[in-house]
Amino acid sequence: MKIGIVGSDGYIAGYLLSHYQNRDYVEEILCIDMSEKADRFLDLEHPEAFDYDALNNLDYIIFTAAISGPDSCADRFDTCWSINVTGTKYFIKEAVKRQCRILFFSSDAVFGDIPGAIYTEASETKAQTPYGRMKKAVEDEFIHSPYFKAIRLSYVASAQDRFISYCRSCIQKGEVAEVFHPFYRNCIVVSDVVKVVEWMGLHWTEYQPAVLNVAGKELVSRIRIADELNRIFKDRLQYKMVLPEESFYKNRPRITQMESIYLGQYAILRDESFTEKIQREMEGIEI
Repeated sequence: MKIGIVGSDGYIAGYLLSHYQNRDYVEEILCIDMSEKADRFLDLEHPEAFDYDALNNLDYIIFTAAISGPDSCADRFDTCWSINVTGTKYFIKEAVKRQCRILFFSSDAVFGDIPGAIYTEASETKAQTPYGRMKKAVEDEFIHSPYFKAIRLSYVASAQDRFISYCRSCIQKGEVAEVFHPFYRNCIVVSDVVKVVEWMGLHWTEYQPAVLNVAGKELVSRIRIADELNRIFKDRLQYKMVLPEESFYKNRPRITQMESIYLGQYAILRDESFTEKIQREMEGIEI
């Protein structure tokens, strides 16, 4: 299999690269991003400049590139729309023309903010935030193409994610972490995202729906994550609960509860609690 990773210098893409480099069935990995290390340079503000013939022999493209900060997407809307929607759609159209299978990284932000709602793959998308509207725009454009599928990610936890990195830094410095509450998501761990991406590449035609919600089965707060870190690091994290200013929630709902009809149906991931998942994810990680 020949694989392309768009946004290959990103957070989750780094885990994907490490994983695929150790898979015998992978013949080639084409790294596509804006860095000097990229195999092919891509600027999504100028997607027309990319050499799309480089995609001709690829079997599977994983599109991770985006400006993903909800506040950045609101504050710099035009620039972010140019990258996250206009440039992204241009690239995907060219890939689809070449009959490349392309997996797009979407988000639970496509659903909006309906109090008490539990979103599944069958739920209507009513994105309200700028970031959610951007992801929805790409999904809507290609949802009927046999060469396009999207995975909607909830909060992706790992030793390197922003919040856990902040907590680890506070432990190192002996500082008290400020933990925003309330803020709930159906957290998933990054190793499970990697498993889902690999599974989709190997079972593309078997998986009939165009979208897959990638989420844990429990609704998890940042307080819960902090408590799990204390179990792992033997109560070395000191934290205090902080109520965010109302502006914090302008671009991100307090609660987004997303579940999957298909993760269990297709037996893509092991049925584990968040405690089991985060302990496995953090195994061998030092402060």
